[in-house]
Amino acid sequence: MSQTLSKLAREQELPLEFADYHESIKITGFWIFLTTDLVLFSCLFATFAVMRYDYANGPTPLHLFHMTPLIVETALLLTSSFTCSLAIYQSRRQNKNGALSWLILTILLGMGFVGTEVHEFVSYVNSGATWHQSGFLSAFFTLVGTHGSHVTFGIFWALTLVAQLVQRGITPRTSRKLYTFALYWHFLDIVWVFIFSFVYLSNMTGGKMV
Repeated sequence: MSQTLSKLAREQELPLEFADYHESIKITGFWIFLTTDLVLFSCLFATFAVMRYDYANGPTPLHLFHMTPLIVETALLLTSSFTCSLAIYQSRRQNKNGALSWLILTILLGMGFVGTEVHEFVSYVNSGATWHQSGFLSAFFTLVGTHGSHVTFGIFWALTLVAQLVQRGITPRTSRKLYTFALYWHFLDIVWVFIFSFVYLSNMTGGKMV
């Protein structure tokens, strides 16, 4: 069955995950899930926009935020988006080892991002900037923490994909799962770009984008 679908995909110039009707329907369903996640993050961004100047005599972004860890986090996550795309590329070439290699590298980069972000949060808490100290900090920790928890979930999801690719190889089902993971991972990268710009950069420059 898998070989027949692979041949059909090549003949119709379709990716393997779209050659199977049932798998392509699941991809459509995943787009709907991403829409609900977009609503969630939109609400969190809106809350932060309202609370961003409510410091309550506590620390401000100029006291907390530093460019170096932000650059590291951004570089790690954006690079992981590129390696995730390469995993998809190798999967569509039926190169299991190539897809596994790039997927594992994506996981490692994601772990680096989460580790850097956790270190950032711990440094804030150690300096006395806890989530309940002001409206700004509550909105900040909720928004950025929600994104970080999504990345953490994505890492565990990718680990299960590694196991499935090793056991089953590249099939319409594993191709679909890898593709939906890539959609999810790219979505988190886009959200991070907005977090970096709106939450960090604009507040570090006194509310003026540079």
